[in-house]
Amino acid sequence: MFNDSLHSMVLSEDGSYTAYSKEYGEHYHSTKDGAFMESLCKHIIPAFSVKNIKEELNILDICFGLGFNTLSTLYYAKESNYKGRINIYSPELDSTLVSSLLDFKYPKEFDSYKEIIASICKENFYRDENIFIEIFLGDARKYIKTLKPKSFDIVYQDAFSPKANPALWTYEYFKEIKTVLKDDGILTTYSTALATRLALYENGFNIYLNEGDSFRASTVASLSKLDIFSIIDMKHKIECNPHIRALRDTQKSDN
Repeated sequence: MFNDSLHSMVLSEDGSYTAYSKEYGEHYHSTKDGAFMESLCKHIIPAFSVKNIKEELNILDICFGLGFNTLSTLYYAKESNYKGRINIYSPELDSTLVSSLLDFKYPKEFDSYKEIIASICKENFYRDENIFIEIFLGDARKYIKTLKPKSFDIVYQDAFSPKANPALWTYEYFKEIKTVLKDDGILTTYSTALATRLALYENGFNIYLNEGDSFRASTVASLSKLDIFSIIDMKHKIECNPHIRALRDTQKSDN
């Protein structure tokens, strides 16, 4: 069964279910934006708006969780008639969570991916002629260190919040992400915290605003210039908030 001592399913406002982690004290998605809509609007659509012309996409999904970003990627690629190959690599610390996902109530949009979900639950892996998915069960920071430099087109930065999981939001962490991201790669995240944006900015990322009518604003970051998003003037932000510091590995976050 999916519901256990550490997780419980929660209905979000778009009609899709997310889950609450009792270990981290947070939901896996915004219950206001909705699990499915948050994945689509804050991660997949902005990423594909930049990268959908490539014949092959390498995606790093941090972290796998309930699998919404991975499955929403497959859904959106199909809906947008993307013909290329998709390779998704995703670390996840909670092996019990992954093995229980067959019992999770996914939205109807994922009905055609039941075989993929089953394979991931049982083998942490799926492959066909157009799709490759690898789930690494363990520490995300250790996993990133095993990846080839400059190998990813897209990074979905979707870990629990800096307060709950600070190790995946520090300056040093984003330095590791920069190492594996291609020079024209894109990073998406739900976080709009200035400390998060500063950690990216100090690593040489350009910071952009992702906004729309159906979801709360989020952040896009890229090492290259993007002209389809509104750039955030980080120098001005820093001048107006001189006390703000990027989170470091040696610190804990209150954000």
